[in-house]
Amino acid sequence: METIVMADSLARNRPPLGRQTLVAVDRAIAELRRGAPVIVGDGAAAAIVLAAETAEREGLGRLLALCGGSACLALTARRAAALGLIPQGSALPSGSVATLAVSAASEADGLRRLADPAVDLAGVPAAYRFRLSAGGEVAAYAPAAIDLAKRARLLPAVVLGMLPDARGDVAGAEDMLSVSVGEIAGYETLAARSLTPVSEARVPLAGAESTRIVAFRPADGGVEHLAIIIGEPPADRPVLTRLHSACFTGDLLGSLRCDCGDQLQGAIAEIGRQGSGLLLYLAQEGRGIGLVNKLRAYRLQDRGADTVEANLQLGFDADERIYLPAAEMLRQLGFPTVRLMTNNPEKVAGLARSGIEVVERVPHVFPANRHNEGYLETKATRFGHMF
Repeated sequence: METIVMADSLARNRPPLGRQTLVAVDRAIAELRRGAPVIVGDGAAAAIVLAAETAEREGLGRLLALCGGSACLALTARRAAALGLIPQGSALPSGSVATLAVSAASEADGLRRLADPAVDLAGVPAAYRFRLSAGGEVAAYAPAAIDLAKRARLLPAVVLGMLPDARGDVAGAEDMLSVSVGEIAGYETLAARSLTPVSEARVPLAGAESTRIVAFRPADGGVEHLAIIIGEPPADRPVLTRLHSACFTGDLLGSLRCDCGDQLQGAIAEIGRQGSGLLLYLAQEGRGIGLVNKLRAYRLQDRGADTVEANLQLGFDADERIYLPAAEMLRQLGFPTVRLMTNNPEKVAGLARSGIEVVERVPHVFPANRHNEGYLETKATRFGHMF
């Protein structure tokens, strides 16, 4: 218990880290999720942004009116390739986007359909699918706006148009929240570094009765990550550690589409057998794309895509997770070196990049079933997992 108390005391005495930035981005995320526009700028110019997934005719009409009737739909280049806007197999630099001109509020339904590969495009005029535009000045703000949509766990597609005033001081836009490109770019790092232990309780588990859970919360009040500490792992030796990304379907429902439930229960059982260690339960569902988008990816997988292809067709990267939150939790708990239970080389590399030494990779393998054989094969062939 001493380690946690000391870490908690240090955390309470730290000044807030980038709280203003975190709050600004968090509020913008909430606005996008409820279908409201936000302003994204960099001091030189500013754009109004709507998430394509939540865009309605009224909101799109307001955006067009404030932006002089000119706007565009911005998609990730990978989503554009899936739509046939960009030839399949084209070189797609990370963060590249494609834009389609938007000129009428009546296009809201078609834009939502273009954003979501899980819906039927049969009712969308073919002209939408091939109406690429150069994007102009507004295209410079598209990557940050798409990143904001990703942070909101929405589909990575946005409608945006340039405001005539760089500060957003435009009649009719007074009620819109404003966030900067830099604030969006720094959000994930600041959120991870601001994590603070806020609650701790003893929670006996089957096979690991001496267990306590510590909840860590970022400074903007966002979603908590959990440290499940089994036994009393000594801080002067590498601690047996599992990084486990939340999986509602596998962990709670016992889904056979993945091996997450097996990995979670297996890690707790193995740490219990070895006497001590910890499992970090990270709020990064669906490799960081969120539960709703994971379910969309499942539909694409049912049509023949593998897990990588499904995420790319949605417009995400194959894996959107970061491991700085895990590293920050380990530092605050007093464990700078770990023996990591994983088959994923990126977890080892991610912790190392974040300043945590992985002295040993401990294999964590479970038998396949007929529902997850392809999923595990993709892990091995496309992600380099070591089974």
